Amino acid sequence: MSGSVSAALVVRVAALALAATLLEIVAVSQISVFGVSADLTPLMVMSIGLLIGSVGGAVTGFSVGLFLDLALVQTLGVNSLIFTLVGYGAGRLRELRDPQGAIVPVAAGAAATAIATIGYSLVQFLLGVDAPVSLLLFREIVTTVVINTVIALPVFAVARRWLQPVMPDDPRRRRRRAYTTGGLSPLSRA
Repeated sequence: MSGSVSAALVVRVAALALAATLLEIVAVSQISVFGVSADLTPLMVMSIGLLIGSVGGAVTGFSVGLFLDLALVQTLGVNSLIFTLVGYGAGRLRELRDPQGAIVPVAAGAAATAIATIGYSLVQFLLGVDAPVSLLLFREIVTTVVINTVIALPVFAVARRWLQPVMPDDPRRRRRRAYTTGGLSPLSRA
């Protein structure tokens, strides 16, 4: 996000994050595929980070994580910490590399899910929560990552479609477009 943040963008991001989190809690977590359920929250945080940048991704990740911890009556702050890292990482990817390919949301969704599930398991283990650590946990993590990788592109498409009308233009993309459409090139100034 370059420059100022519009109120319409903040409202749309908040509505999208709230809707995705409620959909995750109410419906998606009840559907089991191969013994695990899909996890929309890291995908939505990753999508918002890829679309609006690192600060917006981190703030969204923290808010979604805090809401999820409060709604599910879990250890407060665990999901907030993990989703903040996911949103910030996706936003930094956008800011540093400016990803344009169609495979980027899929790869970033797989990475976000892996970071979220492994990070949550690791933090719970370090906090001393009594949970069995076995190959079953590894299988569940891998299956969740695979399922989320499959649904990452549709989640990203919904987020982009919802946020596109209020997102400011990115000057890097405008400048690149001018070069490819016959605009002034730095090489033609000689």
